[in-house]
Amino acid sequence: MRETCGRETLDRKIASAVQRVTSAALGPYQSAIIRIGFAGTWLLFLLRELPNRHELYGPDGPWNADMARRLITDNDAFTALMWSDSTLWFEVLYGVGVVSSLLLMLGWRTRAMSGLFMIGVLSLQNRSIFMGDGGDNVIHLMAIYLVLTRCAQVWSLDARRAARWAATAIPGVPPRDRVGPALWAVLGFGLVIATFLNQTGWFVLLLLWVLWVAQGLWWMVSRYAPDSEPRTLLDVLANLTHNAALVVIMAEVCVIYATAGWYKIQGSRWQDGTALYYPLKLDYFTPWPALSDLLASGGVMVMVLTYGTVVVQVAFPFTLFNRRVKNVLLVVMMLEHAAIAVLLGLPFFSLAMIAADAVFLPTAFLVRLGGRAARGRNRLLSRVDAAPEQRRESQDQPRTLVG
Repeated sequence: MRETCGRETLDRKIASAVQRVTSAALGPYQSAIIRIGFAGTWLLFLLRELPNRHELYGPDGPWNADMARRLITDNDAFTALMWSDSTLWFEVLYGVGVVSSLLLMLGWRTRAMSGLFMIGVLSLQNRSIFMGDGGDNVIHLMAIYLVLTRCAQVWSLDARRAARWAATAIPGVPPRDRVGPALWAVLGFGLVIATFLNQTGWFVLLLLWVLWVAQGLWWMVSRYAPDSEPRTLLDVLANLTHNAALVVIMAEVCVIYATAGWYKIQGSRWQDGTALYYPLKLDYFTPWPALSDLLASGGVMVMVLTYGTVVVQVAFPFTLFNRRVKNVLLVVMMLEHAAIAVLLGLPFFSLAMIAADAVFLPTAFLVRLGGRAARGRNRLLSRVDAAPEQRRESQDQPRTLVG
């Protein structure tokens, strides 16, 4: 009897877990914050390096096109910059990277923009693999994972458009969308051209084709059979893909910290507590020399920060089993990356790691954060709208003459 009850309880738990994983895309706020974080980080990097883009990734760089082509042939990496050596093509791809990052951050046509964002990131980074500070590797991986997530459920223009459609929808009549099919057709034409021009990195191109076909199938089923079993099946597959990608993102962050921490343990400078001292004395890692010298002069502080860094990185994956300890350690890690941005002059590395850490932020905190941001936006917009009215009223008031 007990074995039967225990088996039934286990079956109910498994059924409940399967229902939860397949019925909804979990972590909507976490996926939204990493979408905003990584797209914003890459956008800021591209804008800051706009004057230096030709030297970093373009035709004027020390890593010339022949060297890049030879390396890409060996490692089979994807980059659209190898399709042409012209400066115009480079400018087009750089512009696509900037625009797609901005639109992905805002959440406009997120599925299409995530694909273009991935193309921009992979094309530039694989063209010159030695131009980076560590944060580029994180963005490289997350750009691929974001394509598989439903990261526009909240805090996006797509979510706002869906809410408006739901509020004005007529039962049995699907909403009309002209921009989506037009964008889908343009991207399909671009994929056809890319298939003929591409020579390496076929996995990325295959992934883009699968996404393009799936998006077209999704639109057709949603328009002509919104309440059918095929639509339910597509929802289940999309939720499974999203949840699996979110788990992979979390696992990737844990692997980054675990490997970094355990490799540090093997280093003699980390063992004797002096590792932090040396980057503080390097000219290209000291944007604020006086601040770096002040910190490096305190031997106890250097030792505490060195050992603390190792402890935090090694312990973080194990703290996921305790929510309170995880949240405290998460704050410590984000503050650590903020300090790295200031002290060592690595802002984009720090932003990328903070965006990766954000996938573990509690939902309640993110909801409060979104509410405060919305109130601040509404307050700012109300002030902007009220300013012309105040000027108009001041102009309409009668003037008095003194004297």
